[in-house]
Amino acid sequence: MEKNTKFLVCAFGIFVCYFYYGVLQEKITRGSYGEGENKEKFTCMLALVFFQCIVNYIYAKIMLTTVMKQGEDSTRTLYYSSSALTYLLAMVCSNMALQWVNYPTQVVAKSGKPIPVMILGVLVGKKNYPLRKYIFVLLIVVGVAIFMFKDGKSSEGDSTLGFGELLLILSLIMDGLTGAIQERMRSEYQTKSGHMMLSMNFWSIIYLGVAILVTGEGVMFASFVQRHPNVVWQLLSFSIASALGQFFIFLTVSDFGPLPCSIITTTRKFFTVLGSVLLFGNMLLPRQWFATVVVFAGLFLDSMYGKAVTKMK
Repeated sequence: MEKNTKFLVCAFGIFVCYFYYGVLQEKITRGSYGEGENKEKFTCMLALVFFQCIVNYIYAKIMLTTVMKQGEDSTRTLYYSSSALTYLLAMVCSNMALQWVNYPTQVVAKSGKPIPVMILGVLVGKKNYPLRKYIFVLLIVVGVAIFMFKDGKSSEGDSTLGFGELLLILSLIMDGLTGAIQERMRSEYQTKSGHMMLSMNFWSIIYLGVAILVTGEGVMFASFVQRHPNVVWQLLSFSIASALGQFFIFLTVSDFGPLPCSIITTTRKFFTVLGSVLLFGNMLLPRQWFATVVVFAGLFLDSMYGKAVTKMK
């Protein structure tokens, strides 16, 4: 498959899978279960990610033994165990933050993901990006943030916003560390996407299994499922969408690097909102049209002039 075509397929796969994933994530983490006075929230965040990682692992195992055979994996176990830990912390912190900040605040904060990926890619991954690359990525991030911030006026969670912001900052730092470690894997071992997905989810299952046992969340989760069995289908759909989306993410990381991947996942949020505007006829504010121009300008400039070869230090 031609490289440009493969990149477009990866981007489309990430967009579709994570659109559905995002809808289910909000429904599970912020919705109510039960009726009348028996309504309750789903709070088992560790169990949610654990369920997700198990499905991801099974999916990767099936792919590697059937249609995506990638040979032997020589990547150091330390890289997989450390990247799985930072990857997990990023997901758990991001999900937990929703208990203190509203969903738009989380989306706006996470739109800054390419910045720590670039900074930690230089510090840990030993990458060397040209100055224009920083400028183009900053344009994309600023545009997405301006566009998305229209929904950030709710006062929900204001009294404890500081802790929610702290969790989101920690999540961004962990995203950056994950990207930097993955960059080292690619440069030193040419790690393949299927191996990366399989091993990172394997270590994630181990970490989460221990955490669930220690915190007692496993018992809470089993009890919640008994009271609300319909949550199982939601979790399964959520996990399948995650597995397919993660497959495309690891494919992008292994073939193109973590920075293009972070740009795709960031702009995906933008196109999700833009798509809803076009489909349902909502009006855009002048500021949002400006944000649209900024994002597309950043993407165009990056595709035209930001592809200079980055050298390892």
